[in-house]
Amino acid sequence: MYTVHDVAKKMTISPHTLRFYENQGLFPHVTRNHANVRQFSNEDLEWVRIVQALRLTGMSLSEVKRYIMLCEAENPTIDERSQLITTQRERAEKELINIKEKIKVLEEKEQYYQDLALQVRRDYRNPKLKY
Repeated sequence: MYTVHDVAKKMTISPHTLRFYENQGLFPHVTRNHANVRQFSNEDLEWVRIVQALRLTGMSLSEVKRYIMLCEAENPTIDERSQLITTQRERAEKELINIKEKIKVLEEKEQYYQDLALQVRRDYRNPKLKY
């Protein structure tokens, strides 16, 4: 069994976040000892990994909780779990497209300023300058 601090070190997550997630019901089998200290089993560490992975994708806490509840229900929920993952992947792909657009704008700006620094063209994008 592991304490919150053991898990925090092992999983690179803050003890505060672990407690918060546990209070939200994201770790369905965490127990407490006689001193009311949370006790994480090896199985609980797998739940922590799952929660970390889903949160990394940007999945909301309520969706993560739904996913965990579906996992607890086992095989009859495979289709719904699959749909949650597919929906999250689609969101991530849209986010990637948006990030690529931002990078393109920034690259154009970088090139503009590199050219400007070389005196290749005038700073026509600065609204303070009148031509």
